[in-house]
Amino acid sequence: MSRVVTERDVRAAAKVGRLVLPAHAIVTPAARELARRLGVALESAERGATSGEHEMGRSQPGAGSRDQQEKTTVAIGADHGGFHLKEALKPAIAELGCGVDVGCYSPDSVDYPVFAAQVADRVACGDAQFGVMIDGAGLGSAMVANKIPGVRAALCYDLTTAQNAREHNNANVLTLGGTLIGERLASETGGRHARRVAMIDALDREPA
Repeated sequence: MSRVVTERDVRAAAKVGRLVLPAHAIVTPAARELARRLGVALESAERGATSGEHEMGRSQPGAGSRDQQEKTTVAIGADHGGFHLKEALKPAIAELGCGVDVGCYSPDSVDYPVFAAQVADRVACGDAQFGVMIDGAGLGSAMVANKIPGVRAALCYDLTTAQNAREHNNANVLTLGGTLIGERLASETGGRHARRVAMIDALDREPA
């Protein structure tokens, strides 16, 4: 039987900074996020990146290193309606430490549910702490992402709604309307604000 690794297991391992996972262990998304915050290395079988992903920003050190675990990782995706905005946001995402572009990679017509699900899956499995998905209006992608267990996606059009979604609803995926929001506002919503929230999250520590 597979063992489920929870936040309690991560907290217990915080003093030694590492948690050895038993074979076939299932790590909850909340446990993975807490491990990233506390710098607890989850030692498990090596997992390769999904084919077609593009890493952005700083080069990453070896798998499982403490430096890599402390970085904020953001998965970003778009359909053809959000492609240009996605490309414009990538520098802001890269400033957070590590961005993973799951596509699409051109303005050719594609189906947004495919990419919304990929962004949500990266967050749900713990490979990314946050996700950003952009389609024409942002509504459909929010609906898709919220069908993935462990994902709390919010459609936002300004800094106030983004802040409330994160601070009051613990949103971990942001969806944007590529045809309805400008590059400057999107950069502040998806980049600068996410960086500041990550700084707040980094202060979280389990009481002694």
